[in-house]
Amino acid sequence: MIVRIRSPDGTARFDLAESEPVDTLIAKIAESAPSLDPDTLAISNQPRGGETSLETLRGRTLGDLGIKHGDLLFASSAPRTSAPAPAAAPTAAAASPAATPSAAGAKPWQAIDEAPVDVYWSKKDGRIGRTGKDAPSRHKGNLNTLAIEPYDTNYHKEHQIKHLSFHAYLRKLHDKNPPTSSVASLPPLSEPSFKYMQWVPAAITLGVQEFRMVDHVEFSSPAMIENLLNFWRATATQRFGFLLGRYEPYDKVPMGIKAVVEAIHEPPQEGELDGLTLGLPWEDQARVEALARDAGLEVVGMIYTDLTQAPGESAPQCKRHQDSFFLSSLETCFAAKLQLANPTRTRHSPTGTFQSRFVTCVLSGTPEGGVDVAAYQVSAQGAALVDADIVEPSVEPGTMRLRESVKGRYVPDVFYRYKNKYGIDVKQYAKPCFPVEYLLVNLTHGFPVEPNPLFLSSRFPIENRPGLHDQSVDKLVSLLSPLVKDLPGVAYLSPEDVGVSSSSGKGKGRTEDAGRVEELRRVLSDWHLVAWLEESGLFSKDDVKKFMHVATAHDDPHALEGVVSTDGWKTLMHIVKERSAPTAQPHDYPGAFGGGDDVDIPPEAFDSAAAGGGAGGLSDEDEAAIQSLMAFGGFPYESAKEAYLACDRNSEHAANLLFENAF
Repeated sequence: MIVRIRSPDGTARFDLAESEPVDTLIAKIAESAPSLDPDTLAISNQPRGGETSLETLRGRTLGDLGIKHGDLLFASSAPRTSAPAPAAAPTAAAASPAATPSAAGAKPWQAIDEAPVDVYWSKKDGRIGRTGKDAPSRHKGNLNTLAIEPYDTNYHKEHQIKHLSFHAYLRKLHDKNPPTSSVASLPPLSEPSFKYMQWVPAAITLGVQEFRMVDHVEFSSPAMIENLLNFWRATATQRFGFLLGRYEPYDKVPMGIKAVVEAIHEPPQEGELDGLTLGLPWEDQARVEALARDAGLEVVGMIYTDLTQAPGESAPQCKRHQDSFFLSSLETCFAAKLQLANPTRTRHSPTGTFQSRFVTCVLSGTPEGGVDVAAYQVSAQGAALVDADIVEPSVEPGTMRLRESVKGRYVPDVFYRYKNKYGIDVKQYAKPCFPVEYLLVNLTHGFPVEPNPLFLSSRFPIENRPGLHDQSVDKLVSLLSPLVKDLPGVAYLSPEDVGVSSSSGKGKGRTEDAGRVEELRRVLSDWHLVAWLEESGLFSKDDVKKFMHVATAHDDPHALEGVVSTDGWKTLMHIVKERSAPTAQPHDYPGAFGGGDDVDIPPEAFDSAAAGGGAGGLSDEDEAAIQSLMAFGGFPYESAKEAYLACDRNSEHAANLLFENAF
């Protein structure tokens, strides 16, 4: 049979038999194409992409590979390494430091320190193994059964994946340029720029972005979303927070990336019924970001609520849908500016940065009457339009408005495409307004099947919620007092008591102490608590880092020892001891739920609450119910706990008791 091989050296024809080994083909290609490196030879049945190393096919015959008479194959290889030049006496130019590569300075993209998830995918080929009737075991060595490329169009359609992942898109760009190409070593990415400089920008046609920087947003615990909902339930106003997390590989999409959210930090803000007022950057931003880095986290995005309730209705209104808008033009401009301020470091862009992985999440009502999260990013075109000051928010939330050209700002013609009712592709002039959807990229979101959050507790009040959740030393003392009281190694019962491991005793007592230590570790594993400690004035920056280690290093049995040995902890334990006065009797504690002297709560209710034990006797479900009561009515923790225990852990009855005696 005749097999044609096309290479940079031209097209060669070989007369081969199906029974001949691949080694024969390798030898003939190396002989006819001297520019190729015989050690890295690869073939494909298409000009770009799908290359398979011939080294991996040794031992097979041409018939095994499905090669037939008349087939045209494309050969390529990695750039051939040049032979070392003979040693020579160094010249003045060679000896000059400026002539060495290191002194000359690396190009911008070569000095970039990429994120761990990018390093991970750069070492993978991303190809997808075939299954079913096309599995390699059924047709061993056939080229049509080789692994699928991560950017394969048919695979994405079959699995209903709308966008390529960032690294699948990168692989597609690289495969367009074989290793022998003169541009193969150059960064393939380029970002659109519509700014007016020495040239007039060409007309812009908006289209759906082929890829997305992040494929999925994963909230490590539903409690984070519940805390935002509780704020709205208690105040009927909106809330904003920054998402703190990390980026990890996502296996539901070829070469995918997911943003794993571990905490939500709420900056100072003023909530309103239909919006909020926010100032960025806020005063404490640098400290919070540094603390997040100590936990191995970074700011991965933002989330805010958009919840309203019609009079007489129990479910939130569904305002965001396909007939209205998903992300308003004002929100899109705001998201684009935050993305521009947080670019992604990459070695595949000439500038060393490319777009952003900053995500935008909205918590709003659904058509079914529930509440759900929607996640988005602004496309590269959208961010470039905002950066060039070409667009501005419109009065209609679902449309973006084009600005007028003025001196120093030229606004080019902008078009967008859509299909009319007859299915015909129409190119529409975007002036004066166009749909916001042309600038958005949708992301998926969800929760892990087996939650394993980094922070185990959310009992401490959340920051910047004055009047609803006030952070104070008193709150910390009331939280820790039941856990550290008379606890050896923690409460500092004597000057010699300096370590958690110093607790003594046998049997039941020692077991109870160990249980309280574990519960203490769990309570301290709280982002909002650790973020507040430095503001409290009790602990230094180094002390706070030790607290963060306790909060995140769940497998380190000695982490707590570093905390209890600090001067700040000793001071805190003295405060706990001073404020742990004997518990008042029920008849000596009028107004326990916020009322005055005229409040008449049955003594047996206090007896039942006291019998329920302290924080150490509460389960996670109990703590969640108490937190809900606090958020629902703005009640103090102790009042909500006592009412909950007095009502035999019935949240509805506890809420009634609290309202009856507090208002």
